[in-house]
Amino acid sequence: MFRELGQMLLLFGETVKALPLAWRQRRKVAEQLFEIGNASLFMACTLSLFIGGVLALQAGPLLTQRGLGSLLGGLVGESLTKELGPVMMAILLAGRIGSAMAAELGSMRVYQEIDALRTLNIDPIRFLVLPRVLALAVSLPCLVIFAILVGSAGGALVAHFNHDVGVPASTFFNNLRSTLELRDLLHGLLKTFLFAVMIGVVCCNQGLQTLGGPRGIGRSVTKAVVNSIVFILVLDYVVTRLLLPLARYHG
Repeated sequence: MFRELGQMLLLFGETVKALPLAWRQRRKVAEQLFEIGNASLFMACTLSLFIGGVLALQAGPLLTQRGLGSLLGGLVGESLTKELGPVMMAILLAGRIGSAMAAELGSMRVYQEIDALRTLNIDPIRFLVLPRVLALAVSLPCLVIFAILVGSAGGALVAHFNHDVGVPASTFFNNLRSTLELRDLLHGLLKTFLFAVMIGVVCCNQGLQTLGGPRGIGRSVTKAVVNSIVFILVLDYVVTRLLLPLARYHG
């Protein structure tokens, strides 16, 4: 475990060192962005729509029974912005995109394409890892903003049409606008950015460390997804704990 953590930290450091050369890899970054968006946008839309709907379905009747139904929009918006949106989109990308990255780099390692790049004096970190990490760091925050919008719409639909909730859509969105603040969005986007970098580093590291033929590729993909999900949840707690005093101070 400690060896893998050390390998990931070293890979992260080498990726940061390669950042000044990112402009030269802009075409690869754009290709990765298109692939991530094409693979994830529909699933992100479906997932966030139903997450917002379930939040409204479960919390709405409880708030309505206590005469607090007008606060449902703020509850759904805060939950999506600061917690559920970043975490669920990160897990989605870890399973859908991170696994593909680990499999692709693992195949290149097993079939000695990584060694061929080094023979040609091409840095694999700059050529393979940097574009993927940058693409994740750009695309995941965009997906989270999209998920917040779609999830809020899903919550508003359930609140408006479900008889147990009975909160008009106008009341829902008015409370959402009055409750949600810029610092809440920044809170969620900071988490999202850290999740994206972590997913890219973990999955690329697993791919580059692959050994043992096709069976080794399968093991690397499994470890990449599992480790990413574990790190997402741990990092979510750490970042939330660090930002909690700031939220209380502003409150």
